[in-house]
Amino acid sequence: MASSTQEGTGTAYRQPVIDVAELRRLLDGRYAEVRDLVRTNLAEHAAVLEEAETLSQGEFRERVKDLLVTMAGTGQTGMGFPQEYGGGGDLGASIAAFETLAYGDLSVLVKVGVQFGLFGGAILMLGSKRHHDAYLAHLITGRLLGCFAMTESGHGSNVQALGTVATYDASTDEFVITTPDETSRKDYIGGAGQHAQVAVVFAQLEVHGEGHGVHAFVVPIRRDGSLLPGVRAEDDGLKMGLNGVDNGRLWFDGVRIPRNNLLNRFADVTDDGRYVSSIDNPDKRFFTMLGTLVQGRVCVGGAGINAAKVALTLAVRYAVRRRQFNATSQDEEELLLDYGLHQRRLFPLLAESYALHFAQEQLALKTHDVFSVRTADDEDETARRELESRAAGTKALGTWHATRTIQECREACGGAGYLAANRFTALKADTDVFTTFEGDNHVLLQLVAKGLLTNYASDFEDLDQLGMVRFVAGMALETVIERTAAHKLFEAIKDVLPGGDDEWDQEAGLLDPNYQLAMLRFREEHTLSGVARRLKRGIDEGLNPGEVFSRAQDHVIAAARAHVERLVLEAFVAKAADLPDGDLKVALNLLCDLHALSTIERDRAWFMEHGRLRASRSKAITREINDLCRRIRPLAVDLVDAYGVPPALLRSPDLLT
Repeated sequence: MASSTQEGTGTAYRQPVIDVAELRRLLDGRYAEVRDLVRTNLAEHAAVLEEAETLSQGEFRERVKDLLVTMAGTGQTGMGFPQEYGGGGDLGASIAAFETLAYGDLSVLVKVGVQFGLFGGAILMLGSKRHHDAYLAHLITGRLLGCFAMTESGHGSNVQALGTVATYDASTDEFVITTPDETSRKDYIGGAGQHAQVAVVFAQLEVHGEGHGVHAFVVPIRRDGSLLPGVRAEDDGLKMGLNGVDNGRLWFDGVRIPRNNLLNRFADVTDDGRYVSSIDNPDKRFFTMLGTLVQGRVCVGGAGINAAKVALTLAVRYAVRRRQFNATSQDEEELLLDYGLHQRRLFPLLAESYALHFAQEQLALKTHDVFSVRTADDEDETARRELESRAAGTKALGTWHATRTIQECREACGGAGYLAANRFTALKADTDVFTTFEGDNHVLLQLVAKGLLTNYASDFEDLDQLGMVRFVAGMALETVIERTAAHKLFEAIKDVLPGGDDEWDQEAGLLDPNYQLAMLRFREEHTLSGVARRLKRGIDEGLNPGEVFSRAQDHVIAAARAHVERLVLEAFVAKAADLPDGDLKVALNLLCDLHALSTIERDRAWFMEHGRLRASRSKAITREINDLCRRIRPLAVDLVDAYGVPPALLRSPDLLT
């Protein structure tokens, strides 16, 4: 990195100057025009931030719905749909637009996500031409509002165990949708409480008494605002946040729908009542179906990262305005951001936001590329599995980062940060559920670990948690370890570091990106191999596979997290390395160094336990982090301004004026 050239050379450090417009272009990337369109629309409707606090719940819901329809008219919400139905035909643009919406009111964001990402995405990705012709043009414009009815009161993460049943009635050529018990009611469904006219309902398909697993069905639930016969609905009531979204519960009492309402991209019931599918294995069919919906997970992670950017913009800008205590001068009090502790609180989070931004950028482009071709015969299944894993991990880290960052920034703004007008009230309340919806973060990291431990095996979809344990136990331990990407990368990078196999971690420069990457790759490989050993040992000792997994579950999560943190750092290092020499490269390298060393410092106990970090070097890392914070201090305002949060969306008169 550019900053590493200063270490041990005696060369005087020259403070870079950031061109904010240039940095914003870099951050906005391929879809800068799309992001600017969304920024303009958000600024035009910035009053919704105050309306969230002043309108009644019912009035605010109507306001959010109206904004959804208004934004649909600009084209920004339909960019991922085919052009022949009025969309933009560009999934990457759709993800960029959704991420940018997170700068504004998050009820609007989620309402848009439910309509166009979940409901519309299910029709697009799980349906066939007859469904596209019937629904896409109307839902893209907002004339047809829908919901995504997957989660039930008794089952959220375990979608395969849903209780709702769709029974084929050959005598009428219909499916009968039934909620058999209270745990099988659909719950927390955005749009179900009031606005949705149609639901995509996930239910267990039964044909002639034989179960075929979970499938998706288009089920009308309202006409002219009134519930249709056999459909019951109930509002979920006041929530911690996102109260502009009408979440609700749904029950189906023998609701009949035409046979053609089965979304039949992967399976169908023929007109003579036969169940047919191009994918014979039911588990593979199920996971293939869910895998097509991965862009929702991608979008939520990106939205969390962008919400954190809003918080950082507020906190950094407040800290260059607010003074407290006479520290270096008797004439005036010190700016908050000139205190080392304040820098320590905010700048590692700022650096992590940049790191996650570039990791999310890679993920979004990969999602666009993988789904640009929808012909199942030509799909690269391993690439899809890796995409699903990366989406799960990035979503987990991105949304946890949002929760942690918003809290720290609120505290860094003192009492002023507690006022609703300064946005932290809504940011905290509205983003909290991001760690839960589109997959509980801990469950998502288990998905990441499954892919790592099985190397995305051909029978990956067949493996539940217990199957994964048995799979790993049946392999030679060396095979599990040597097949991992981290092992191969770690072995390759050690060769370019001084000190050889034994001393590479002691002699390499702290600001050498190869050293930083080697540390994270070593941690990933060692943690993953430790998990494999524990699983294999448990089975060899005759323990129940479920108990083996439960005992090692914390280790599984640690391995997955280590893997995703390595991917995030690699994305940042790669982005900085690609830049031409100049001030922008120096500035990003400062952030990249800060992120890398902060990651190592945060887990320094692990590195010390495993012999990769001596006490003296650990202390040196802390000193280096403090020095990096001092170097970033003059750049901090420019670094947050480059996010491009429209001033009208910042509100916060007590923080910024």
